[in-house]
Amino acid sequence: MKRLIGLGCSLLLASCDTGRPSSPVPDGGLPAARSGGGGSFAFVNFELGAAPGTVCPGSAGCTNGAAEPMIRADATGTFYVSSELGVGAGTLAWKSTDGGLHYTALDSPNQLSQALGGLGPGGGDTDSPETNANGFNNLYVASLSLANVTVSTSQDGGTTWSKNVTSATIPGDDREWIAADQATKVCISYHDVVTFNIDVNCSFDAGAHFTQVGSAIDAAHAFLIDDNEIGNLAIDPRSHVVYQVFSGIANAAEALLPTSFHAVWIAVSLDGGNTFSDHTVYVNPNTSVSYGHQFVNVSVDRAGTVYVVYTDNHNLFYSFSTDGGQTFTGPIQVNQAPSATAVMPWSVACDPGQLNIVWYGTPYYDGTNVPDNYPATAAWSVYLAQNRNANVAGSKFTQVAATPIIHFGGVCEGGISCTGNRDLYDDFGIAVSPTTGLASITYSDDQPGNTGSDDHTAIATQTGGPIICSGR
Repeated sequence: MKRLIGLGCSLLLASCDTGRPSSPVPDGGLPAARSGGGGSFAFVNFELGAAPGTVCPGSAGCTNGAAEPMIRADATGTFYVSSELGVGAGTLAWKSTDGGLHYTALDSPNQLSQALGGLGPGGGDTDSPETNANGFNNLYVASLSLANVTVSTSQDGGTTWSKNVTSATIPGDDREWIAADQATKVCISYHDVVTFNIDVNCSFDAGAHFTQVGSAIDAAHAFLIDDNEIGNLAIDPRSHVVYQVFSGIANAAEALLPTSFHAVWIAVSLDGGNTFSDHTVYVNPNTSVSYGHQFVNVSVDRAGTVYVVYTDNHNLFYSFSTDGGQTFTGPIQVNQAPSATAVMPWSVACDPGQLNIVWYGTPYYDGTNVPDNYPATAAWSVYLAQNRNANVAGSKFTQVAATPIIHFGGVCEGGISCTGNRDLYDDFGIAVSPTTGLASITYSDDQPGNTGSDDHTAIATQTGGPIICSGR
């Protein structure tokens, strides 16, 4: 059964459609920074501005109507963020050169592309470990029109952009993701809506042409083509191995049954994304449990250890592999009280064994309702869990709330098919500066909560506490 649940999530600066009006300027005209954290962790929280050139915090223009953001850091510690205004409305983007304490709004990577067919919002990536001829890491933003995927590229730190409006070799696409490697290689992955396969396209000229196409689902696991939920795409910058994660059914027999996505999978390519082999991360013997929520996530540390993070709509787990995704240890539960429910995880790994995971969490859990139907009393915050020995089974996470309450009530996880509140949309992200080891988190926030009209993209930047990078 084909399961199309969204308008397209892209990663590595970030994802699906929104379409919210701008939030009002807070009282006094200046957006106040809010505190978060606990113990030895400390965070500063603030809203971002929409108009190019606006620096936040510190301006009356620090307000926006975007949602579902993503973030990446380049080798110099510069953070880049993107977030979505809605299909046809384009993407907002920001840049921080002071460790995430202030962000400057950039020109939209794709807003002008509306004239080329109403191209929707997308995401980006700054993972390229090698600088280009201009001395910058290439910055990529993937946008979705459903007809195809557009990749916008900046080779000058987000000042100017070029676009390839037909990046996907196979047209008719959904849920696009993006990852970069070396100075000019960038790959996208997506569902093609005809077969529901997970296609991986790669460009070797900074997104100008996508000439290589492969399938993340290999021939031995073709039963997964119609029964999967795509996760993100990642490339190990040291080994250049390409990883695509997803959830799905466990075997061919289940393709004939109404079985949930109780298996987590990873597709591994040793030839740069040309061919893949599929491996199980974890199969839950309880076939009613589902990991088919937004989204299974993969990250890789500097030693090549692979971390896969996934949620069953209640608890959050991770598994890790020290042999390049061939075998995994886990599942290992991550969330602790007071986060009784944990959804929409994202992770970032850095030095060997060092891992940060973020998610939307609430103390509410009744064992009956799914998050889409949680009551108005359910209060959600962004949680961060850090483990400096995540490549060792039994190691412990330190957990902290990185934000104040950012949402009340239900949280939609069904994309455009949702019946409940979709203010948080489908994902958000975290990056860590490789020069300081401190994190910056970008998230959706709908507070003070005036019936969704306050939905906006915000930042939580770590100002103190344990770090996961010791510097390059």
